[in-house]
Amino acid sequence: MGIKKYSIDPDIRKASTLPAEFYRSSDIFEQQKSKVFSKCWHYAGDSDVVRIPGSVYPFTIFPGYLDEPLLLTRDHSDKIHCLSNVCTHRGNILVESPVNLKNLQCRYHGRRFELNGSFRSMPECEDALNFPSEADDLAKVPFELWHKFVFTSINPIKPLSSFLKVIEDRLEGVKIGEMMFESSRSRDYLIKCNWALYCDNYLEGFHIPYVHSGLNEKVDYGSYTTELYEYCNLQLAFAKPGEECFSLHETSPDYGSEVAAYYWWVFPNMMLNYYPWGLSINIVRPLAKDLTKVSFITYVSDPTKLDKGAGSGLDRVEREDEAIVEMVQKGVGSSFYSRGRYSPKREQGVHHFHRLLTQFLNEE
Repeated sequence: MGIKKYSIDPDIRKASTLPAEFYRSSDIFEQQKSKVFSKCWHYAGDSDVVRIPGSVYPFTIFPGYLDEPLLLTRDHSDKIHCLSNVCTHRGNILVESPVNLKNLQCRYHGRRFELNGSFRSMPECEDALNFPSEADDLAKVPFELWHKFVFTSINPIKPLSSFLKVIEDRLEGVKIGEMMFESSRSRDYLIKCNWALYCDNYLEGFHIPYVHSGLNEKVDYGSYTTELYEYCNLQLAFAKPGEECFSLHETSPDYGSEVAAYYWWVFPNMMLNYYPWGLSINIVRPLAKDLTKVSFITYVSDPTKLDKGAGSGLDRVEREDEAIVEMVQKGVGSSFYSRGRYSPKREQGVHHFHRLLTQFLNEE
């Protein structure tokens, strides 16, 4: 069954939001796998997971949704690879936990591969014709490094730079590679809503005075702005007088401004939230049409600024967001709600997101 075509007027002053059925439909939820998520870049982890030659790190892109089993490896010439974690003989999963190896061996029938994915050997196949061939190598999966972070994609529509270059330029001088992972401030949240509803909520500061009283005391809502780019957008939050803000280099386009936070959203489901203390990466992971896991991954550059300003109380802000989006999920199930209108002043980010979603979903 073909997916229903949706249209979002490019003029936000005329446009209506995605219809309620978008957040309720099992068909739409399933078709987003191939039409949206398989074509975009996804955070795979910190390159430190394969720090030394021989390191092998298995992971899955979106367990419970895309369910694509992959491997990061660092071979003995010190080169990183991203490979399918599926043996080319009978489809067994090759590696189940992080390990250091000379080569890969399937424990089902003993097929071996080099750490770059090349076929090495296979018992009892001496009589096989035209064997081995390229089909016996492990599939190489597109991946790119951005500072210390690994991103991968099943079938990327464009290079990673198309999604992240503008962030790189804007944050010139921010030493991302020197930030340290902080496990005690990283955690997962399970939310009873459609993944896109969670992104809708993130993409506007309109609700801050109504939902986040604590955050509203720290940021100047009146000067809150949204900037739109091809595959990402930026919500720029300025600090109220006396609140923690960035010490910006004079080369920064924001030099002279008291920036409390840079809230970067990258299509379709990643947030890069920069605070004076460091970076909170948020990954929104679809599990079901009405169930989402959100992972907060924390990197700290200046511990003295933790628990100050807009970057403090993130758990409370998250719980406040959860409560509201779970109520919205119930609301879009109503017989009396169809679709709404955008605030041209405050909901440019939501409009941008909906335009991108319909663009990807309407592609044949």
